[in-house]
Amino acid sequence: MTHLPHAPIPSAPGAHAHPQAVVQGPGYRISVLTSRLLRIEHSATDSFTDERTQLVLCRALDLPEFTVDETDDLLEVRTSDLHLRYDKRAFSPAGLSVTMRRRAQGSHHTTWHYGDPVQPSNGRVANLGGTARTLDDVDGPTPLDPGLLSLHGFAIVDDSNTLVMTDDEWVAPRAGAEQDLYFFGYGLDYQAALADFFRLTGPSPLIPRWTLGNWWSRFHRYTADEYLGLMDRFRAAGIPFSVSVVDMDWHLTDIDPSLGSGWTGYTWNRELFPDPQAFLDQLHERNLRVSLNVHPADGVRRHEDAYEAMARELGIDPAVGAEIAFDISSREFVAAYLTHLHHPLEAEGVDFWWLDWQSGGASRTPGLDPLWMLNHVHYLDSGRDGARPLTFSRYAGLGSHRYPVGFSGDTVTTWDSLAFQPYFTATAANAGYFWWSHDIGGHLGGTKDNELATRWFQFGVFSPINRLHSSMSPFNGKEPWRFGNEAARVMTSYLRLRHQLVPYLYTAMWDAHTGAVGPVRPMYHDHPQSPEAYDVPNQYMFGPDLLVAPVTTPADRRTHHAEVGAWLPPGAWYDVFDGLRYDGGRRLDLHRTLENIPVLARAGAILPLAADPMADTAASPEELVLRVFAGADGRCALREDDGSAAPASTQETVIGLRWAPRADGSRMADATLAIAPPTGDGVLTTRTLRLELVGAVDVAEAAVTAGGVRTALSVVAQQGRTPVLVDLGTLDLSAGATLELTGVTEAGNDLEDRVFTVLDAAEIAYDLKATVLQAVRQSSGAALLAALHSLDLPGNLFGVLAELVSASASR
Repeated sequence: MTHLPHAPIPSAPGAHAHPQAVVQGPGYRISVLTSRLLRIEHSATDSFTDERTQLVLCRALDLPEFTVDETDDLLEVRTSDLHLRYDKRAFSPAGLSVTMRRRAQGSHHTTWHYGDPVQPSNGRVANLGGTARTLDDVDGPTPLDPGLLSLHGFAIVDDSNTLVMTDDEWVAPRAGAEQDLYFFGYGLDYQAALADFFRLTGPSPLIPRWTLGNWWSRFHRYTADEYLGLMDRFRAAGIPFSVSVVDMDWHLTDIDPSLGSGWTGYTWNRELFPDPQAFLDQLHERNLRVSLNVHPADGVRRHEDAYEAMARELGIDPAVGAEIAFDISSREFVAAYLTHLHHPLEAEGVDFWWLDWQSGGASRTPGLDPLWMLNHVHYLDSGRDGARPLTFSRYAGLGSHRYPVGFSGDTVTTWDSLAFQPYFTATAANAGYFWWSHDIGGHLGGTKDNELATRWFQFGVFSPINRLHSSMSPFNGKEPWRFGNEAARVMTSYLRLRHQLVPYLYTAMWDAHTGAVGPVRPMYHDHPQSPEAYDVPNQYMFGPDLLVAPVTTPADRRTHHAEVGAWLPPGAWYDVFDGLRYDGGRRLDLHRTLENIPVLARAGAILPLAADPMADTAASPEELVLRVFAGADGRCALREDDGSAAPASTQETVIGLRWAPRADGSRMADATLAIAPPTGDGVLTTRTLRLELVGAVDVAEAAVTAGGVRTALSVVAQQGRTPVLVDLGTLDLSAGATLELTGVTEAGNDLEDRVFTVLDAAEIAYDLKATVLQAVRQSSGAALLAALHSLDLPGNLFGVLAELVSASASR
């Protein structure tokens, strides 16, 4: 009997290392997988594992050059990057070590000894951290498991306690007790370490395009009519969603106490959902995909619709009514569990499952974490009919990246919780775990705080998955209109932006799948040699070109600006929302009102955005907005596909920007935007395009050439403000297209206007406002900063103004 009928069985060539890569002797085996990756094993009985494990799928990586020197009591293995010394005994700190042969790390520690604890380095923990199983009930920081990246340049992954994978994707014990370690010695080449980790363990999977839109979720006893009415109200308000998550009250919960708590269930509550099929159909008609919550640990009781069929299959007399215990380690149980409990509901229209496992790590199979097995089973089973697999569950250790999406648990609704989540989300990329979904807005506890909720929404939009969620409290819903007019307006604009960002995010998803680049990643992934990149733990890169520094503290009540410390890498950067330009290569404090958080794009960045935020996120949009940032050359490779589990080809549309400043030193430039012919099966070749040129205030002439025809275009300049708008119309891109912009006037940073806006909103004395504005009119640069500092300005007003002065001086 197979446990996953019709499920795809992933091929895994290369579970064995190359024979030439193996150095073996009595009780030990060393495999040189790459010049920077070693497998180090010890077994007193010479029982070594060559099968795939729960973590490792492929060991036939590179076959680098290496040398072996040995005596009776010493083995030395050298690659171009590593030097292993081993005394051929039981592993010990004195007997087993690996030294980095190249100066490639960020500290003076160059040698790992077996059993070494994580060492502090320059006041920091050397290992840069990974992620954690859950944020349930966490109010602020929580410890993280180690990740793959370290300031010392090396990290150890211990695979000794995982089970082996059988040919039918089940698990089995190892043949004997052994130590099975992987030494990653990549220095500060973090991208290469992650890339080889994915080669070893399997890539970050493709996820369905619609997962990148907004998710609605709430622990609430909805009726079908109430839920559908809410979805319609969202649409009428211009608030888009792509996923409907229905929490546990979809199933019967008020059951005979002799049967249990009702926490687990698989039978629709027909008082709330009298026609489940019609309910699911109507959600699908609204372009919503549906997930139902399940807590499987309590097994199956006699009140369930599927009880009789499942009992008979498992050899239990239904008339007795005995509980069917949950046993994810049993092939027979899993087959019945999927066939009778899940597949019929999927046939009705359930698109994927929220596996809400809260019941520990014990199972009948020693060493098997039931959470890991649930994730594995459901993920593979979800792809059994050729669909792109998907599940939604908690993290179960290294290798869990293969089973997205991650559910981080029930966090407390406080500023401290919000302040931890950007760091937590970005740092998870150090373990290759890219697709976290948080309870955006907080789940439980806390107090009503419109500003906190808005800041959490803004962070959620720039998170891997944006899922609003809340407890069953009648006061704790996340509908934007519950938070006052100003907050509701900002929340709505951000939720609309999230759906516009889907083309950009989908491209980032492909970069994660093929290039091991985290869609959300710490700054040091891109800038490992810059010490400043390690000092901004809540700042991260979002996709290829956006830098995000979420606001996680309240605003000053006098200026209405919140403050966040940031570091900008070298080059020019633009605020995505208002076009303020900054010179990079420095630390600075950024200040924002409730309207926005700091999201900056590097000069030359090209953001492909969906023009219609209310359109179905599952489809590649035929109408795009190209938001282009002035001042430098740039490139964007828009990635799309047919949505299948294993697309035959990637659809790609490459867009290049060439920026040519005028030689006279003015703020004038000419620019060319070249769209290459799209490639790949089924790629869209006809699209309606609009350009938003950020960092420019005017364009003298614009023309587009497509299909051999050159067409002059009208330019909309916004009275000295950025961006400039150019409507390209509907183009046949099969042979490519070229947009020429002649006489581009780059924007200044409008210091006086911006200062006036800040002062006008600030709740300070009118005379002080006039004094500040006069100083701005009379001075500039360092002299202006000195004048402002002498005024002893209240709150963070000096910081707000200093940021604007600094940005103005960058032009």
